[in-house]
Amino acid sequence: MQSKIVLPAPGQLLRYTGLTGSSDTLLLTKLIQSLASPQSVAIIAANALDAQRLFEEIPFFLPKAKIYLLPDWETLPYDTFSPHYDLISERLATLYQVMNAAYDILIVPATTALYRICPKAFLAAHTFFIKQGSTLDLPHFRNQMTLAGYSHVNQVLSPGEYSVRGGLVDLFPMGSALPYRIDLFDDEIETIRTFDADTQRSIYPVSEIRLLPAREFPLDETGRSQFRVNFREKFEGDPSRSKIYKEISKGSTPAGIEYYLPLFFEQTATIFDYLPQDSLICLHQDVYTATDQFWRDTQSRYQLLRGDTDRPLLPPVDLFLTTDNFFGHLKSYARIQITSQQLEQSDEVLAQSPPSVRVDRHAANPLEKLAGFISAFNSTGGRILLIAESIGRREIIYEYLQDHGLSPGICQSHAEFNSSNSPFMLCAGPIQSGFVLSTELGSDQFAFITENELYATYMHGRRNRDSRKTTSTDTLLRDLSEIKIGDPVVHEQHGIGRYLGLVNLDFGEGNSEFLALEYEGNDKLYVPVSHLHLIGRYSGVSPESAPLHKLGSGQWEKAKRRAMQQVRDTAAELLNLYAQRASRQGHTFKFKQRDYEAFAEGFGFEETTDQAAAIQAVITDLTSGKPMDRLICGDVGFGKTEVALRAAFIAVADGQ
Repeated sequence: MQSKIVLPAPGQLLRYTGLTGSSDTLLLTKLIQSLASPQSVAIIAANALDAQRLFEEIPFFLPKAKIYLLPDWETLPYDTFSPHYDLISERLATLYQVMNAAYDILIVPATTALYRICPKAFLAAHTFFIKQGSTLDLPHFRNQMTLAGYSHVNQVLSPGEYSVRGGLVDLFPMGSALPYRIDLFDDEIETIRTFDADTQRSIYPVSEIRLLPAREFPLDETGRSQFRVNFREKFEGDPSRSKIYKEISKGSTPAGIEYYLPLFFEQTATIFDYLPQDSLICLHQDVYTATDQFWRDTQSRYQLLRGDTDRPLLPPVDLFLTTDNFFGHLKSYARIQITSQQLEQSDEVLAQSPPSVRVDRHAANPLEKLAGFISAFNSTGGRILLIAESIGRREIIYEYLQDHGLSPGICQSHAEFNSSNSPFMLCAGPIQSGFVLSTELGSDQFAFITENELYATYMHGRRNRDSRKTTSTDTLLRDLSEIKIGDPVVHEQHGIGRYLGLVNLDFGEGNSEFLALEYEGNDKLYVPVSHLHLIGRYSGVSPESAPLHKLGSGQWEKAKRRAMQQVRDTAAELLNLYAQRASRQGHTFKFKQRDYEAFAEGFGFEETTDQAAAIQAVITDLTSGKPMDRLICGDVGFGKTEVALRAAFIAVADGQ
């Protein structure tokens, strides 16, 4: 990499090309570090995947930087469903930080930067703070939360929800990672604590809460009036015949309303209205092609869907910046373009892909290629950083390297690697692809190698998968689509009833949805939708003949006691059986990690979470020295054979 980073002047564009792997991330961090004074940086990435990658990788090189990602709505233009609340929450939080210049780096996908967004005045006017020790007028608070777009629920689970239960107020502000619980003493806020939405347990106290609006447009009377005025101006015909118009007039928010956002304002804003004029703009990869393709797709969807008179569409130019307008806004900023393509008139910063260092598990020395590269690269004064995906993977790789005669130094960060003189080091980090730099701020050579280069079948991103173990039973009711009206269901506390459907009830705190259950004697029980986890499927005799319980009769409690007694008897028998089995000694299979990994490498797919858990459980059984008692279950094609093959290999390798 060049020993001197060149920065553009306002209105000037410089290009850096010839990059490969994750070297673009390192270049960006060097550019940011070269800024003479504190200056905000906006990175406009050609696609959302690159934006997410940069968001994850930059902290590895700049751990103290305040980095924000403005996510896309993740809907297609003119879709008839709304973005997920978590995305809206993240977008509002990012826009708030940018508006207040409380950021160092903003990362935006190019197509997201084309969207017209709410003006800064809206965000400033609809953001307020709740502080410990201040007073809270509950009727005014409810009205304020409703106007801000928050939903009143019985149990707070997601951003944009709140609940009032006597002197306790739960709310999940947009842009917050956790919900908050406010404890009132009369009308004074006595304490504010975060809590876990799943367990409802408090976590830690805070002194104040920032409340952002729940949506990117106003739902108060002023906002709805502005919507109606603009709607009548934009579309011909009787607006009262439009479902969208009628829903907004009633204060409801129909799905897909985000693509009518400009109608709520006299004038919308763009991302450039939020950015300081002295910002450094980094265009990542081919932004022009990405924006041009987006416009062609949007025009095509508009022509395809515009014929629906019940749901008239705004022209694309009202919702998005044109490509010419977008690049016109960019011209006044200092700009840098970073691309892997070779362009003319560019300030080249070359980075090469590392040579093949793939682990060959079938060779006498699986790390022969890596060892050869290390020796050759170190002999020229180069230094190598091997990056594992996690600390656990780092320890596994470290042991593997030592087993084959390689002894890297362990470091905790890129900064520690830079300050060290060790020619070969190992650390954990989120870097996806390796690269080799000819120079980096001097004459030294640096190489970065990741697990993607070491293992040909390694698939990066496994850490993003939710690997939390969840329990699942046949009777667990996950959503209302699994039952129909008339089906018998089992309530955890009241027993067997018959599902009658959903009803809306108002207990003085706004309408809420309830499941209506019918019990013996036509008794009714109304269960909040938020308590769906208390309801299970009935799995007894035929649904038509299911015996309904009488509310308040104690029938259900007696049935549960009888079942518990049977469970205790069965448990005692099982404990005795397992005690006998535990006292016996079984064969302890020898587990050879290297041979096993060479065998597993022939599996042409990535293991599913459940498959990997089953394989690990079987390996643990085989090496424990205890008699096995495990049954692997799964549908056809779900990977049971691979589990069996891994177990068979371990047995055969041990001579059994």
